[in-house]
Amino acid sequence: MASLHDFVNLDLSDTTEKIIAEYIWLCFGFLIAPVSVLQTLPGPVTNPSELPKWNYDGSSTNQAPGDDSEVILYPRAIFKDPFRKGNNILVICDSYTPAGEPIPTNKRAKAAEIFSNPDVEAEEPWFGIEQEYTLLTMSKWPLGWPENGYPGPQGPYYCGNGADKAFGRDIVDAHYKACLYAGINISGINGEVMPGQWEFQVGPSVGISAGDEVWAARYILERITEIAGVVVSFDPKPVPGDWNGAGAHTNYSTKSMRGDGGIDVINAAIEKLEARHTEHIAAYGEGNERRLTGNHETASINQFTWGVANRGASVRIGRDTEKQGKGYFEDRRPASNMDPYVVTSMIAETTILPAA
Repeated sequence: MASLHDFVNLDLSDTTEKIIAEYIWLCFGFLIAPVSVLQTLPGPVTNPSELPKWNYDGSSTNQAPGDDSEVILYPRAIFKDPFRKGNNILVICDSYTPAGEPIPTNKRAKAAEIFSNPDVEAEEPWFGIEQEYTLLTMSKWPLGWPENGYPGPQGPYYCGNGADKAFGRDIVDAHYKACLYAGINISGINGEVMPGQWEFQVGPSVGISAGDEVWAARYILERITEIAGVVVSFDPKPVPGDWNGAGAHTNYSTKSMRGDGGIDVINAAIEKLEARHTEHIAAYGEGNERRLTGNHETASINQFTWGVANRGASVRIGRDTEKQGKGYFEDRRPASNMDPYVVTSMIAETTILPAA
């Protein structure tokens, strides 16, 4: 007798050229998460420009009023579908009014405007984003922790191995492979300092693609944890107390920084970031004040600092960059729930374009 698993894994290419396209967009209404809707297309697609626009009920996501609820999805990036395989695809979209105006929660549109500026394009901004997250049980307690209790203090869990140190590795490995299958430029994973907390890295990715890839990776992680019956949290401080929070450290370089004499360009960029510290902090994620306390490998949210190899600073320059006199730096301020479109474009705007 056929099982549900058999139907989920049907190979459609045996019987039809039609494919399934899952349109994914960002819902910043009732929740901060990627959501999706599916449609059938007549055949394989490789370029977003070949895809039709679609629409959804914005009143159901708190992104439009009920009496004028239609929101239009514009396809922006395509990834292979690791769940349905074959020629099926995941499509990252952004949202517009029927008149063609970006809705207020569409942060990709503003980012695309910044990254398409000729001065920004000429600098070829590279981003590497370290996305930390926490796996929770359905009762919203970290995976591997005693029910309503606490494990031993943090220390042995970072990059740890063993049943008493690493919790949820099968989920993490499944996500890693699914992202590689999808074509996401995922560059690594590791266990984090707090038990039940993990990290994946995306990049180096150029310009707007960094945001597209992080959101696609987050969506795939949401789907895999759904299958596993586990909840993924991007809260920057999921458990109060003497535990590291969760960030999205953003590594960044430009063509000038990567070239000879780049350290001078890096130093100038850091000065520009310091001048706009308050503005950046306001855009770097919700609840970040619970994480940026000056403890647990963070700088104080109220003070901008930088240093070489200093993980307690707002911005860190690596030893290799200092030694070679060129390279990249790391902005350690963004929270794990930051919008990568906002953070990456803001860093590029601040460091490359003239001050407004």
